[in-house]
Amino acid sequence: MPSEKARKYRANTGAILESDHAAGTYNSAVSQPSPLLQVDNLRQSYSDRAVVEGLSFSLARGAIGCLLGPSGCGKTTVLRCIAGFEPVQGGEIRLDGRLVSARGTMLAPEKRRIGMVFQEYALFPHLTVVDNIAFGLRKTPAQARTARVRDLAALVGLDDLLAKYPHQISGGQQQRVALARALAPRPDLLLLDEPFSNLDVQLRERLSIELRDIIKASGATAILVTHNQNEAFAIADEIGILAGGRIQQWDAPYNLYHRPMNRFVANFIGQGVFLPAKVLDERRVEIELGVLEGNIPRDCQIGCGRCEGDCLADVLLRPDDIVHDDKATTRAEVVHKAFRGAEILYTLRLASGRKVLALVPSHHNHALGERIGIRLDVDHIVAFAPEREPDAL
Repeated sequence: MPSEKARKYRANTGAILESDHAAGTYNSAVSQPSPLLQVDNLRQSYSDRAVVEGLSFSLARGAIGCLLGPSGCGKTTVLRCIAGFEPVQGGEIRLDGRLVSARGTMLAPEKRRIGMVFQEYALFPHLTVVDNIAFGLRKTPAQARTARVRDLAALVGLDDLLAKYPHQISGGQQQRVALARALAPRPDLLLLDEPFSNLDVQLRERLSIELRDIIKASGATAILVTHNQNEAFAIADEIGILAGGRIQQWDAPYNLYHRPMNRFVANFIGQGVFLPAKVLDERRVEIELGVLEGNIPRDCQIGCGRCEGDCLADVLLRPDDIVHDDKATTRAEVVHKAFRGAEILYTLRLASGRKVLALVPSHHNHALGERIGIRLDVDHIVAFAPEREPDAL
């Protein structure tokens, strides 16, 4: 199975472990080799409309990166520039230290050693699975080609489907064929453009985990483009949040969720509600639900200099920061509920009329209008300058 091969790959190469991925401990700046991919100050526009403006990031060999953002933010444009499908209007793109794109410079796509998995998979309908996978190996000796296809088929779980044609297999299986075909020539970099866009939700969730295992087991370096946060979190070691043609934050998934650098990232990633707060000192803020203690950003990200005096802030509360507790003295009214199987996402109205979100195990099935006990369990204080003058606490 792909997951078993992935475990062997990680054990043999010292690649990132799944526990590290989940905890967000991956850091490309610490004990990592020089980047395989380097994008510096990339600029691209269409009909005088800037799509990408001053975009920069790097990706270490063996890592999986992701460009994540809303539709129209420039994700696919960046991917096409990296692939060599479009000349860039400014900035540089380097692969393994080699300049491949700059203004007036453009290395042809076929010379970049890049594999591509498209949204539509672009399989050849008249070729079998085995011939689709082997398509990029036409100049490889027959014995080596057969061995490579056999290994990739086993890696992606297609051993029993090699004689089938694309129309005879499912969408998920077609996606695996496209991935195996892209990996066959052993590219330096693998690019994936919304690879799950044609699949149903349940299949997306399962295949996103398998895709990470397959890429890691192959030893490939990869860039994924998606607007789906769950896919990005499941697959990528590092994620770049795009907005306004720039990367707002390039970081591990854990840090994007718990340590967003600005309000856009905080609002875009996950769910949450901002509550007005008073900054009491460098480690304490007071909100309607009580005093939070933790590391408040110095020079504060909240416009108060050194957190002295009457400093006001907006503090982000995630659904997992609010814990349902029948013994708690603080009560909140259930105004909306969304059943999610194992959990219910409650929208709760506080005494002030403001609302917060809480994820609660679904066996606590409370009625609309019911008042339930809640308490805070906040590990990371996320605070920014108020967008408006907050009401007095």
